[in-house]
Amino acid sequence: MPSLPKDFTLGFATASYQIEGAVAEDGRGPSIWDVFCHLEPTRTKGANGDVACDHYHRLEEDLDLLKRYGSDMYRFSISWSRVIPLGGRDDPVNEAGIAFYNRVIDGCLKRGITPWVTLYHWDLPQTLHERYAGWLDVEESQKDFERYARLCYERFGDRVKHWITLNEPWIVSIFGYATGGNAPGRSSINPQSTEGDTSTEPWIVGKALIMSHARAVAAYNQDFRASQKGQIGISLNGDYYEPWDSNDPRDSEAAERRMQFHIGWFANPIFLGQDYPKCMRDQLKDRLPQFTSDELNLLRSAESDFYGMNYYTSQFARHKSSPAPDTDYIGNLDELQTNKAGDPVGLESGLHWLRSCPDLFRKHLTRVYRLYGKPIIITENGCPCPGEDKMTREESVQDEYRIKYFEDHLDAIGRAGAEEIGVGVEAAR
Repeated sequence: MPSLPKDFTLGFATASYQIEGAVAEDGRGPSIWDVFCHLEPTRTKGANGDVACDHYHRLEEDLDLLKRYGSDMYRFSISWSRVIPLGGRDDPVNEAGIAFYNRVIDGCLKRGITPWVTLYHWDLPQTLHERYAGWLDVEESQKDFERYARLCYERFGDRVKHWITLNEPWIVSIFGYATGGNAPGRSSINPQSTEGDTSTEPWIVGKALIMSHARAVAAYNQDFRASQKGQIGISLNGDYYEPWDSNDPRDSEAAERRMQFHIGWFANPIFLGQDYPKCMRDQLKDRLPQFTSDELNLLRSAESDFYGMNYYTSQFARHKSSPAPDTDYIGNLDELQTNKAGDPVGLESGLHWLRSCPDLFRKHLTRVYRLYGKPIIITENGCPCPGEDKMTREESVQDEYRIKYFEDHLDAIGRAGAEEIGVGVEAAR
């Protein structure tokens, strides 16, 4: 295996609603996911986070497991509605919620594990959704998010030196407001949704998230960085795309367009201080919100320290000749797992959409660094084994497929020249 950077670290990543449970304990307020899971159980196959992994009650033994597994770092998210139950900038702070995250942070440090804290991993306080439609109100949402971020810096920043503002704003915007598969479940193309407009709402939400990130970074840089000496960035998901027909320039253009709709949508404003990619403007026209000159100036001044990369898989892109409908959100193309010659993009895993593609991961790393020039932190990476959902617990830990997946992706980091592009952390998910 090619060598990795001397300071390269390995760890694990989680999210508050996905592991904590205790959704109504010690003053926590409901999030949009609490409501979505109980009002729309068919969309989540009956699953909810009421108990989840019971991390809230099993904190010490969970941190002991991280230590036992040799984790160098632990990426977790704070539940906004656990620390500010109503969510707003004038709403009261829940000291019991603050105390819980102090225990998480102190427990990590006591065990020699570096905490990486995500401020927002999809669980918007339900009160803000009801008060002003949440992320659909660009101005109100960013003001409330800045206050929440400042609270976290004030209470935890003496010990937390690695901050992630948002996790996967693409997922928040598209799955929450285009397809309706995630909370709050708004969509005009999903028959299970009763509210939403797929043609406009994702793009409004995207701008709200971009500006919320900028305000949180600006607040840290202006008022906390000098004393706390930490770093701050964002985690963006995104697959790497190859042309379905490598000899067809239209498919090559489609592959690049897909990555611009997925990654450039957020990365261009955040890391380059620029407008959205031209291909998005060309297709979406006035449905894509404009940035004011003041907003662009804020984006340019709110400089992030790193690019958090959530990477799992890759696909092929095939162009479409027909006009894009207003509900299209990927760039008017087909996404495929085999190319024109019938070759698969990678080895199948336990999820239909996830295939192991380490060579394309290497290309993805070099492309992102070439475009945005920031050190890359792998904030999520991983896979389920084929057939894992039907395995016993004992069978599922005989996970040679997953071991090979991680080996191959670490090898890809080394072959990408990790020292040169600044890859510093791999967080298993």
